[in-house]
Amino acid sequence: MKQGVPLTQHFASDNYSGICPEAMQAMIQSNQDHVPSYGTDEWTRQVCDNFREFFEIDCEVFFVFNGTAANSLSLAHLCRPYHSIICHSLAHLETDECGAPEFFSHGSKLLKCEGELGKINPEGMVKIIEKRVDIHYPKPQVVSVTQATELGTVYSIDELNVITEIARRYNLKAHMDGARFFNALANLNCSPAEITHKAGIDVLSLGGSKNGLGVGDAVIFFNKQDAFDFDYRCKQAGQLASKMRFISSPWLGVIKNKVWLKHAQHANNCAENLKQQLQELPQIEILFPRQANAIFVKMPEPLIKRLYGLGWKFYTFIGAGGARLMCSWDTKQATIDRFVADIKEYFEKL
Repeated sequence: MKQGVPLTQHFASDNYSGICPEAMQAMIQSNQDHVPSYGTDEWTRQVCDNFREFFEIDCEVFFVFNGTAANSLSLAHLCRPYHSIICHSLAHLETDECGAPEFFSHGSKLLKCEGELGKINPEGMVKIIEKRVDIHYPKPQVVSVTQATELGTVYSIDELNVITEIARRYNLKAHMDGARFFNALANLNCSPAEITHKAGIDVLSLGGSKNGLGVGDAVIFFNKQDAFDFDYRCKQAGQLASKMRFISSPWLGVIKNKVWLKHAQHANNCAENLKQQLQELPQIEILFPRQANAIFVKMPEPLIKRLYGLGWKFYTFIGAGGARLMCSWDTKQATIDRFVADIKEYFEKL
């Protein structure tokens, strides 16, 4: 690494990235004079209509400040306190929401399901549902899938259909945590409808901050009846923004003209490029398939400490071991090359 040259990009999280130009421009355009508040503005209406076109269905759309709110409030809305929610043991719901799903649902229990590559195992899901049906057990009500998963893998349409078919068989609702939905969508090269409501998903927590937005997630109910009174739940939870247009309008910048696809493909391609370079080094092990914008690698502990010492930031506590290297909509090729060069330099000096 060149001494004295500060690092400006990292691989810790796509949340590190800034706001993409298209989202920023859309927000600037909405910053004009006085506009009706609490989501009654023209910008929010336009975004909701764009989402209905995007998903090819007359869905209900709500905006909250972050993914924790999107996941927790949507799940709480589908559950009673005595219900339970099936999710993968590595899901963000289980590992990184600080108990918010249980808090906002006033007690709904998370039931952890295992499965390879961060995906819910259908047979394991059935075992959880059928484990007990007596009144002393929290009744399964929702299954939640993460797309893309916490290991950077992506559910195929067929895999989603299997899970949602089981959900329908047992009268469960199907929720999707779509924090990196656009990266998964870019990988699958299908329509948004095909991996949501056409695949049996009832509600989607759609993340924007990881694909170029500054703040704000969308909660999308594909069945309008499921959304009844959800606006009241958002208000009570402190998630109703008074100047809603500054959360909703940036979405116009990324939804229109497939800007979302450009940014998601760039992040995915950068992760693939990083993987290709690292897998040429015999001392580095790629742990999981690269299907979105993250790769997980096993590196010697002294190397990790050396990279941290050089100023690099990446996580080693997320997923199922190893180091997670996350690419963003704005990751530069020079950042990838510099990171790999620092790794090669370490091995050359051994």
